[in-house]
Amino acid sequence: MKTIFHPVIALAVWTLLIQISIAFTRVRAGVRRQIQANDFKYGESPAVPPEVCIPNRNYMNLLEAPVLFYVACIVLFATAGATHATVALAWLYVALRIVHSLIHLTYNDVMHRLSAFASSNVVLAIMWLLTALHIAA
Repeated sequence: MKTIFHPVIALAVWTLLIQISIAFTRVRAGVRRQIQANDFKYGESPAVPPEVCIPNRNYMNLLEAPVLFYVACIVLFATAGATHATVALAWLYVALRIVHSLIHLTYNDVMHRLSAFASSNVVLAIMWLLTALHIAA
């Protein structure tokens, strides 16, 4: 079921949009003289304002646990294990990751962000359970 790749593409596009936002945030901060190029010589120095750091941290979040999402989707497709249920779970995972990002990049309430993050991880665990059961069958 090739539709398993629709949420994969959606999350990849979202990740790229967040990556682009890093550049805009940094350029804006540079124009405002809030940062200098050397502030990033070894990553982000303490001189970098939090509002400039957050998009980069969110981008890193989108490159961590979602790797397991991408792999699960590829395995499900390659083994003919993608079903309507796994595609629905994949879309739910993507939605929760986008909600997590939106919270992180806007009002950044830690408990709300944690709820979205934890929920997405539960969905990912269920996806992997279904993947493992399919492989074992």
